[in-house]
Amino acid sequence: MANPGALHHWILALPENGRYSFSREEAASVSGTSPDAVKLTLYRLKRAGAIISPRRGFFVIVPPEYRAAGSPPATWFIDDLMRYLGRRYYVALLSAAALHGAAHQQPMAFQVMADAVERDIAVGRVRIEFHASNLVEGAATQPMQTETGSMVVATPETTAFDLVRFPEAAGYWSNIATVLSELAEKVDRAKLAALVPRGRRSDVQRLGWLLERIEQAELADALAQALAGTRLLPTLLTPAREDSGAIFDPRWHVVVNDDVEADL
Repeated sequence: MANPGALHHWILALPENGRYSFSREEAASVSGTSPDAVKLTLYRLKRAGAIISPRRGFFVIVPPEYRAAGSPPATWFIDDLMRYLGRRYYVALLSAAALHGAAHQQPMAFQVMADAVERDIAVGRVRIEFHASNLVEGAATQPMQTETGSMVVATPETTAFDLVRFPEAAGYWSNIATVLSELAEKVDRAKLAALVPRGRRSDVQRLGWLLERIEQAELADALAQALAGTRLLPTLLTPAREDSGAIFDPRWHVVVNDDVEADL
């Protein structure tokens, strides 16, 4: 391949082999042309809406049916993107909950947990929202098939804990309670209890209180048993709010200083 036209053809033919992403380095290595010629070909394809670049040096092919949206779904390229960035990750929070069937409210952004801070991405109508966590390594996840391959998704149990760890990203407590009520049927009590040592005790307390609040007694009991023998300190449900007049829950030692109403 030694001309820009051949590179153009190679890029647009990638979907025939089930691929929808590539790097600038890969394009340069297969083109046999100068860096300026590669840059010009990529520029023209981007201008035509045939490719997008969610991150510098990483490109995604936009099939004709997604040209109006400006991007294919994030599920088509998230695994390739995170591999390109060298990040451990998993699809998380409301996006993971929706994939597990808790889709009462579709998330506005595709939420991803990464092992380091990453800037959010907006390409066309697709938004990818990143959250950093030091618990990505060793987290309970599962592979999930996508239209173009597979991606790493938090298990229902990991999702339950993450919703409590990142309440702002999850739409705060009433929305979290709603999502948990839908997610609960997919949560395994033993697997949930097994995650207790990985999390902050305060998050376990908040999750246990929420599960009891939505009448998921078996799951709440599993957490209570995992906490048996440990000293629980009073924990504000919402740390940023005052606790004046708040109710103290004696089982979970949660100071309920916020309103929680699940939309069931």
